[in-house]
Amino acid sequence: MVSIGPVFRPIMIGSFALSAALLGGCSDVEEAVNSGGDTSCSDYLEQDQDDRRVTVTKFLKEDSGNDAEPAGTAVDAAILAIDLLCSAQQNGDTPIKDADLEGILSPK
Repeated sequence: MVSIGPVFRPIMIGSFALSAALLGGCSDVEEAVNSGGDTSCSDYLEQDQDDRRVTVTKFLKEDSGNDAEPAGTAVDAAILAIDLLCSAQQNGDTPIKDADLEGILSPK
């Protein structure tokens, strides 16, 4: 049996814990690094479907001021609106929380 010693034990435990967190809770990790409503339209449009859902869910939570999960239909409707507005924004750096019809007509 190999002894790992007292110095390496915390490193190994930390490595296993980090691996478990990354593999088991990817959505938690994504949500932690996600910018929510501050995500630029150009970054949002580069995201895949799952990342867009995480981004919009976080934005809706920020916008409502509470941590409750928004209804799935509210997230779906917001994704549709943000997809349309962001794809037409003249300034790709516009945050999704500021994407609107005015940004289609003139850059913000």
